[in-house]
Amino acid sequence: MTDLLPANSLVRKIWITETDAYRDHLLRLDAESRRLRFGGGVSDAFIQKYVKLASTLDAVLYGYYVDGVLRGVAELRAVRDKTDVDAEAAFSIEREWQSHGVGSALMSQMLLAARNRGIRTLHMICLADNQRMQQLAKKFDAQFSFEYGSVIGEVETPYPTPVSVMREVVADSANFATAMLDVHKRLFKFPLPRLRAEGDTEQAQTAAIK
Repeated sequence: MTDLLPANSLVRKIWITETDAYRDHLLRLDAESRRLRFGGGVSDAFIQKYVKLASTLDAVLYGYYVDGVLRGVAELRAVRDKTDVDAEAAFSIEREWQSHGVGSALMSQMLLAARNRGIRTLHMICLADNQRMQQLAKKFDAQFSFEYGSVIGEVETPYPTPVSVMREVVADSANFATAMLDVHKRLFKFPLPRLRAEGDTEQAQTAAIK
């Protein structure tokens, strides 16, 4: 149920060490995409605080990466109630990558993560004019309700199985290795200065004296 994504992109879990990438992604959202993601206009300062809060909560994040840069995120957060079997899903995709199947790819991972955590119903809450979000929910057979200018789409998930759990475990193992490579590239993207040989040092000192 997902479209074919470009070869230079992938969807994978976002790890706790990558909160800066999540922040930078949200800061790159244009004003309209921010409004649709958060239900209203928000400032850069709000996003800074939101990311810090999100990193302390029991949330599962999946990201869409293009050439190692985070361009879309799906966030799964449990709804704390008596049964604790529901969760909310929120999506943010930078404008250039919207309407290219990214939301469907992220949604597929959200459903797998929700299923493996015993979550029976996934709630997708959006503004009434967020047609793209509603189309995504319809694609996954959501049931809709309307409340105070918002639309709530509910998607039922099947019970977990050993196979579904193994799918996530195997993907996480590969994704963690990929994340560590991305971190390594960011840390060492600047070339190290060339160490001068002893002869080079002597020549430099002689040139300085002259």
